[in-house]
Amino acid sequence: MYERKIPVNLNCGLDLIAEVLYGKWKIRLLWFIHAGHLRPSELQRKIPDASRRVLNIQLKELENHELIEKTIYPVLPLKVEYSLTEFGKTLIPVIAAMGQWGDDHEERLRNIILKNGDSE
Repeated sequence: MYERKIPVNLNCGLDLIAEVLYGKWKIRLLWFIHAGHLRPSELQRKIPDASRRVLNIQLKELENHELIEKTIYPVLPLKVEYSLTEFGKTLIPVIAAMGQWGDDHEERLRNIILKNGDSE
């Protein structure tokens, strides 16, 4: 099990949101769940670069932070779906604004990232 080496810093809103959203795929997971991709296999197809294990860990963290909820249907084979909580839905306008900012500055950001070799 993972043990945190650095204590959690929760002194301001930015620290709090960082604790909840930091993770390579968390913002995308929230956005795709919002868009209706509810099953783990659908999320895996939307984010093929992520391993199933990492997606499961980040989904569990989002669930622990009460941003998403997991529904398990008692059928065989087991059916699992994720949905945003009311609390999680409050993040969608923030994510949309960040996405719009990225779209508005796409060319500049792409050039900066490629110039600095940060694309890996």
